[in-house]
Amino acid sequence: MSLKDRITDDMKAAMRAKEADRLGTIRMLLAAIKQKEVDERVTVDDAGVVALVDKLIKQRRDAIAQYRAGGRSDLADKEAAEITVLQAYLPERLSAEAVAAQVAALVTELGASGPGDMGKVMAAAKQRLAGSADMAAVSAAVKQALSR
Repeated sequence: MSLKDRITDDMKAAMRAKEADRLGTIRMLLAAIKQKEVDERVTVDDAGVVALVDKLIKQRRDAIAQYRAGGRSDLADKEAAEITVLQAYLPERLSAEAVAAQVAALVTELGASGPGDMGKVMAAAKQRLAGSADMAAVSAAVKQALSR
């Protein structure tokens, strides 16, 4: 079963269970998938869905920071609940140590030596670690590896 089918099944289950908040988040995710398919005239595969979920989670985290700065903890809590629902559709994330090991291997593979090579390493890391690691953590690991 594809990830998109699983999301559709979860939407139906949320409807039956009358879980309004969860249903709203899943519908938003399906709308984003459909929008991407219509805009780009493609059928989104599992990797595309994972990338889209990552993007939506990042947007929610940014919104939480803004809401907390504005003193709107009620809205921040709503965004946090949406993140919880969205994270169910991501694959198992790598630990910080595993990310650091992958980045170190990439740095040696590419022969990168300083901060000037960050773009080259990040491009390769994005290809290798997309969906399995938070790219902010990857970026921090790359900066640390290149500063040595």
